[in-house]
Amino acid sequence: MTSTIPRVFFVIGPAGSGKSSVSRHLAERFGAAHIDKDTATIRFTELLLKLNGSDPNERDNNEFYQNTIMPLEYGAILDLSRDNLRAGNSVVLDAPFGKFFSDDDYLAKVKDRHQWPEAELIVVHVRLAGDALRQRLLARGYPRDEWKLANWETFWAGAQGDSCRWKQARHLDFDNSGASVDVNDFATQVTAGAA
Repeated sequence: MTSTIPRVFFVIGPAGSGKSSVSRHLAERFGAAHIDKDTATIRFTELLLKLNGSDPNERDNNEFYQNTIMPLEYGAILDLSRDNLRAGNSVVLDAPFGKFFSDDDYLAKVKDRHQWPEAELIVVHVRLAGDALRQRLLARGYPRDEWKLANWETFWAGAQGDSCRWKQARHLDFDNSGASVDVNDFATQVTAGAA
């Protein structure tokens, strides 16, 4: 039996793992709204960082970003998700969510705080080997990746930690080591596990 309630896909993984490509393909495959945190928030994020006298590309080690701006970013995309869910639309959330992994009850808090209607929650763990990940970061050349590349061992040690064990969701792996994104096998896993 297929699910009759909308789904929320939380697409997580380290920078450069291909979250955005996987998210776009999942949104197309499941007819879902694709909400990319950077697209939704980058204009106000960069402005707030500049107004604070901060480098608009430095976020990993910026206390103002981590404590003030980032909660606004996530609040915005979670509210956008609520609006889509209320309209019966599934949602693909393209964001790292790393700061929230340690809270096992995070999803229950999100549903309550953002007044989400009933939805099937699926956490998509995008997987990619370290060498391939480093090459992708180098190839895309984003200024916000400079710290990650300069501090590769520290970044990769944190990226390897699979600490997201949120309750109230299915957790599925997505191997993104291929030359192109293929969602067919993954889509079978999603539908096979539907209530």
